[in-house]
Amino acid sequence: MPSRSYQSLSELSSINRRQFLKIGAAGSAGLVLGNPAHWAQAQDSTPPKTNIDDALSVPKHSLSVPGVCPGKVVEIHSPEAMKNGQFQADVIAEMIQRGITNLTGKDMKASYELLFKPTDVVGIKVNPVGPGLISTRLEVVNAIIDWLETNGLPRNQIVIWDRFDYMLTDAGFTPERFPGVRIEGLQTMDEAAAGGETDDNSRWLTADGKHVSEAKFDPDVYYWADVEAPQDNPYLNQHVFNGQYSYFGKLLTQEITKIINVPVFKNTGNGISMATKNLGYGSICNTGRLHRPLFFNVCTEVIAFPAIRDKLVLNITDGLRAQYDGGPMPVANFTWEYNRLFFATDPFALDMICHNLIMEKRKEMQVNVNEHPRFTEYLRYAEKLELGITNPEKIEHVQVS
Repeated sequence: MPSRSYQSLSELSSINRRQFLKIGAAGSAGLVLGNPAHWAQAQDSTPPKTNIDDALSVPKHSLSVPGVCPGKVVEIHSPEAMKNGQFQADVIAEMIQRGITNLTGKDMKASYELLFKPTDVVGIKVNPVGPGLISTRLEVVNAIIDWLETNGLPRNQIVIWDRFDYMLTDAGFTPERFPGVRIEGLQTMDEAAAGGETDDNSRWLTADGKHVSEAKFDPDVYYWADVEAPQDNPYLNQHVFNGQYSYFGKLLTQEITKIINVPVFKNTGNGISMATKNLGYGSICNTGRLHRPLFFNVCTEVIAFPAIRDKLVLNITDGLRAQYDGGPMPVANFTWEYNRLFFATDPFALDMICHNLIMEKRKEMQVNVNEHPRFTEYLRYAEKLELGITNPEKIEHVQVS
């Protein structure tokens, strides 16, 4: 299928086989996303042991999560963000400006200087799932890059990144669309082999039996969980490793010095797939084994590691087009034009506000909502670990139209 930056709702109302392989539950390995709505329901009440204490033993610094504005969430709404089915870049750029300045209480230059240094390598973490429908909007990322560049950060010190390289391309994050900016996937995956179209593994497996992306992960920085991974080739193709270790990408541990997280506003069953999940599952390999026993906890514990915690300085949740059901897979019938952007340095406060908002929408649309505390316990867990403020009564929710 040819890649295009923009696709209409009608074009994306049905998903072809290639898209399904990326986002569905094909085969025993649970390709890419598997069935997260089911896993969200089934997370173990007593999670297996992890190495979270290793992360917590490392001291924080002044910009570490929850950042310079703990417990503050700014919501910017503009009904003009979309006109005649097209997102308006100038309006979105104004929303970015209003969101950042309302969050920090400073102008754009001072906000930049609060969060970044001239030597920083800034990684913009996008969510490319559901290209053109519910993926991170190219206009949002462009406005962020303009802000960084205007304040002196060279484009060659900016990286747009995600876990899978081909997803970035499909969603329009290409060198042609963002000249001078590095586009980087933490790993590759052979889609034909993953989908059972071929048993030829030579495109992803080296002669000595290793994944071609192994060298892109840092063997010294990892999230360990006492959970074994499947040993089959489809799993290895997708996940790079299949032991008890989920390694962080070297891009995060050795190159990027600051992270701007740009997830999208969508659900995962009765939970959400927004700021914390975009990083929790997007920063490490070998994640398939973690879904059932640790589904939401991964979103908290991975962010606790210095490779994320000490570099994540800004989160902008893209709610220009949002999805209230069927997520994290794209389903056009459950999307709506929300025309909102949400800003926070504290990803856990941000996710708590957005969780409550999407629950309101689900009720409005008469979706059968389960409000069991397990769907937000990972956020309260983050507060216990001093990673964020998640008590709604303590969160400062600023709404700007």
